[in-house]
Amino acid sequence: MLALKKVLRTIFEHIEDWFDVVFGAKWNPLYQLGALGWFYYWIVVVSGLYLYIFFDTGVTQAYTSLEYLTHEQWYAGGIMRSLHRYASDALVVMMMVHLLREFAMDRFRSSRWFAWFTGVPMLWLVFTAGISGYWMVWDQLAQYIAITTGELLDSLPLFGESIARNFLSDAKLSGRFFTLMVFIHIALPLVLLFVMWIHIQRHASPRVNPPKELAIGTFSMLMVLSFVKPALSQAPADLAMIPATINIDWFYMPVYPVLNHVPGLTVWIVLIAATAFLMLLPWMPPGKKIPVAVVNLDNCNGCSRCAADCPFSAITMEPRSDGSAYEKEAVVVADNCTSCGICVGSCPTATPFRTKSELSPGIELPLDPIKALRDNTIAASENLSGNDRVIVYGCQNSLDPKALTDANVGVVTMPCIAMLPPSFIDFVLSRKLADGVFLTGCRDGDCTFRLGIKWTDARIAGERDPMLRKRVDQNRVVKYWAGLTRRKKFFSEISGFRERLNKLALEKTEQSDVKENSENNNA
Repeated sequence: MLALKKVLRTIFEHIEDWFDVVFGAKWNPLYQLGALGWFYYWIVVVSGLYLYIFFDTGVTQAYTSLEYLTHEQWYAGGIMRSLHRYASDALVVMMMVHLLREFAMDRFRSSRWFAWFTGVPMLWLVFTAGISGYWMVWDQLAQYIAITTGELLDSLPLFGESIARNFLSDAKLSGRFFTLMVFIHIALPLVLLFVMWIHIQRHASPRVNPPKELAIGTFSMLMVLSFVKPALSQAPADLAMIPATINIDWFYMPVYPVLNHVPGLTVWIVLIAATAFLMLLPWMPPGKKIPVAVVNLDNCNGCSRCAADCPFSAITMEPRSDGSAYEKEAVVVADNCTSCGICVGSCPTATPFRTKSELSPGIELPLDPIKALRDNTIAASENLSGNDRVIVYGCQNSLDPKALTDANVGVVTMPCIAMLPPSFIDFVLSRKLADGVFLTGCRDGDCTFRLGIKWTDARIAGERDPMLRKRVDQNRVVKYWAGLTRRKKFFSEISGFRERLNKLALEKTEQSDVKENSENNNA
């Protein structure tokens, strides 16, 4: 399983590298799969509401009303029908790729099981809603779907009468059938919306809207496709004959050709088993249990920065329980905590400059205490020499920077780069432990812990507390988000940074010489 994940992750990251070149990290669609899924869902809803206004539920009128929209009202109804179709297909693609990518990145186990577990049932809702939509067209494809689905349902010992028997002749159908289909086709997306809302409940600041530019671009592509290849009905359904040729939508109906060769009950067993397997995947095997963050009330002033920065809503602010004068205290929701350490990086008491008391911040990770981070930083700097000494702070979920360790480079790693309080950068440079600080981690736009890179960038830029002090020379701080596959570029960035540090040292020496000569001349 681990080998499969690693192969898939490497493939994804190589594709993402290419997409970053074409679209840029901000607009890379593979970083926005969930948000794009939401976007396509709303396109389906809006276009579906328009189509519903003109749809007639009569047996013959259902087909006729859609033909009117497609051909007579092609400039509006026809476009809406095509958008409805292609956005639905795009939604399926986004969901499947999102599912595969989360598996590849191993973001579905331990405390992150909830999003995966609630996401799998959405596949059934989307596919069922799509199939019911095809029934409503009542062309030859709908006839095939109706009969085949009826036979599939008849294979279950749940119904007293045969469902497929209702499609033996046109005389047995009535408008009530299409009214039922309309009800199902509207009800299922509403249920889906509710499950989608549940799906993101453990995420703080969830991305449900893609960047505006990406949304406009993908919507434009759907519009162009709608004009170039409009969605059309096949010949009208005629239950007195068997259709000779059916063009299947493979996004929604990959199982249907199988039903021609495999018993329906066997198909049900495979589908249910596959669903159960996917839903239980987070526990096969379960993720390694890592101690969650702990709060030290002696050093917690209830500032709420940790709660604001936690990507998984794992910290809440509750009334004080220790009789302190502060009103609130941080409380860790253990089931939600991923032990990323982002809360530690946000804590104002997590400063390496503390010397008069033990370095124990208001919140920290038991296995990665902030004192150990300071000790590791000092240890990594002890053997450095030259004018281009660099301390590299790296994320344990990206490439391993320890191979860089030499006389000029020291490496310190942590669960997430956002665990690093900005004061550590100030500490390294002001105490002259190194000449520069290099930050690295997951690729920009796709942090393993969702918001780690975003918060780190904001803290370094002075846009989010805790901020990097203005006294720190930004020329001596570099960030490069490498991920797993950008190793060559990563080494190149390190080399370039060291060259710049040597140049800064040379310029400082020259300025010192000029100042010294000026003082001698004045003397």
